[in-house]
Formats: sequence, C-alpha cells, structure tokens
Amino acid sequence: MNKVYIISGERSGDLHASNLVLALKKLNPKLQFRGMGGSYSIDAGVELAVDYAEVALMGFLEVVLGFRKVLKYLNLVKRDLLAFDPDVLILVDYGGFNMKIAAFAKEQGIPVHYYIPPKVWAWNQKRALKLSEITDQIYSILPFEPEFFERFGMKVHYVGNPLLDEIRKFKPHDFFFQKNELSYQPIIALLPGSRKQEILGMLDKMVDLVKEFPNSQFVVAGVDSLPEAIYKPAKDAGIKVVFNQTYDLLSHATAAVVTSGTATLETALFRVPQIVVYRTSLISYQIAKRLIRVPFISLPNLIAGKEVVKELIQDDFSVIRLKNELHQIFTNVVYKGGMLQGYDLIQEKIGESSASETAARLILMK
Repeated sequence: MNKVYIISGERSGDLHASNLVLALKKLNPKLQFRGMGGSYSIDAGVELAVDYAEVALMGFLEVVLGFRKVLKYLNLVKRDLLAFDPDVLILVDYGGFNMKIAAFAKEQGIPVHYYIPPKVWAWNQKRALKLSEITDQIYSILPFEPEFFERFGMKVHYVGNPLLDEIRKFKPHDFFFQKNELSYQPIIALLPGSRKQEILGMLDKMVDLVKEFPNSQFVVAGVDSLPEAIYKPAKDAGIKVVFNQTYDLLSHATAAVVTSGTATLETALFRVPQIVVYRTSLISYQIAKRLIRVPFISLPNLIAGKEVVKELIQDDFSVIRLKNELHQIFTNVVYKGGMLQGYDLIQEKIGESSASETAARLILMK
C-alpha cells in the first residue's frame, strides 16, 4: 500500500481523519495521502483536493436546497479519486456524501474502508445492507454498533472512541481564566456547535439564559473556522467567546448547554453536567421525526442505552426549560449524581482502546 485517499466532511471528522493519518504514517512513513478534509487533515500531511467547508450542509431541507452544490463536489471528488488512483479509500463519517463515493469507488475496484460509519441504526436501517455491498471493512467508534450490524450479517470492528485519544493528549492551560479575562464565578459553558446553521439556530436561546443566572458566568466555545460575527449575539450580551479552547472550557465548567453532536460525548467524558439541545427547520424536523428509529439523539444517552442527560429538542428547546434544567443541576444533588453515574457507565462501555492506532493497524493488515 502506497497511496491513500481519505475523505471527511466536518470538523470532528476532520480531526479523527487527521489522527488516523498520523497513526498510519507512524506504521508506514512512506504512505501518500490526498482527499477532502480541513485544517486538521492539512496539518497531518493530507493534500486536499477539496476543503470540506465549501460543501458543508446540515438538515434535510438544507441538503435538498443545496443539492446542486453537493453534486458539483461529488463529481469533483470522483474525478480526483480516479486521477490519484489510490490503493485504498478511507471514508470518515459524513454518511450522505461518503456512501455515494463508496459506491463509486467499489465500481472502480478501489478497496473501501469506512472509519466511523453512517448512523444507519438511527433511521432507514436497511441502509446497512447497502453499506455492506459498497465497503470492504468498517471500523466503529460506538460500542453498540457491532451488535446492530451483526443483524445484517456484517462483521464490524469496534476500535474504541477517538475522543479518548484527544482527551488523553489534552493538557489544561494553567492560566485559562487570566488568558481569557474571566472572573472566578462558576462557568456555564455554551457549546452551540461548529457549523454556521447550528450556531444560528441555537445561540440566541442560550444567550437568553444569562439574566436567569446572575451568579454564574457564561462562556461560549467558539470555532475560528467560521466568521467571528456569527457570535455577535453572545458578545452583545456581554458573554465571552473563547476560540479553539473547548477542552479548557469544559475542564473548568460547572455545567454546560450543548448542541447535539460529538460535543455531548466530549462533555460527558469531562464529567460536566449538561443539557443537550437541538433545533432545525420545521420541515427538516418533521421529516426526521418520521424517519428516526432511536429513542434519543445524544451520544451519551445512546451509548448508555438510557436517559443520562436531558434532551431539549425543537419546541422543548426554550429558555424556561433550559432554566429549569440548569436549576436542577445546581440544586438537586440526586439529579446531578445520577448524571455522573451515567457518565461512569458510558466510560465503561467505551473502554480504553486507542481508536486511531487500532484502526490504522487493521487497515494496513488488509
């Protein structure tokens, strides 16, 4: 194996792709990498044909409206894939786009390895059969997935969760408060997401909480891959926005309000009591409501197999509900203790494996 094409389509996938690339390079320094990703992939040594920021869309309606844009980049990636002529294609998360690329690559006789497969268990579970047809190997980071895929006659490797690798590498900043000009009041962390549409949909309601908790300070976890102006509602309310310091923020937070996604699991692994929130367009929500086949949307609850953290979705995502749940976290010892016990269960189920290294070894064995 000499040439690897690797595709990720959003920030967390880009991070996991970059760590996988570094693990593969450690085992075989001669490997060449090209593909689609972001700044993490570039730093790991991937030559980018496409930056994922050019393609990123979320929600059913948004994807439909942006179909031409997605099609343009699908065709670009297909042409580039053929021109590069890799020995293996590695897909990282980003199901809608990557499943189309997987089917194309399979037709061309290119071995397809899927790291962090699409969440086919959440809706339209028969897609698992399609996934079986268009991939050669699948590497899962969620402990309940192998059992699900077994029902479709598929062997899936559980390699551990890559967030553990990131958290192990993290070293807290000794002067986080001083660096960001924060007071020493308890911190309520606001994690509105890493995509423009998420932040536009979540941040306003989060900001409205400020007046309800005068004895705490609110701090937003910002990402510098988006225009700083997107955080204007927070800044107008006197809330500090700290960029690219999410782990430092979580390591100092007393509680958190988190947009559903990878950050909910990160928050759980940092043992910060949290409320999970999500809101999308009405059409996207109605479609999702009819399709989704799992009882929860957040990773902590899905991994635990029960409600560990409160999920406030769509109309439930209101200032009054947020206020009530945060008061529970601050004043109800039993409520908070039950959440922390749930976090222990999640840690136990995830295990201690280094996902990137395990997946890299398996890929090079094939």
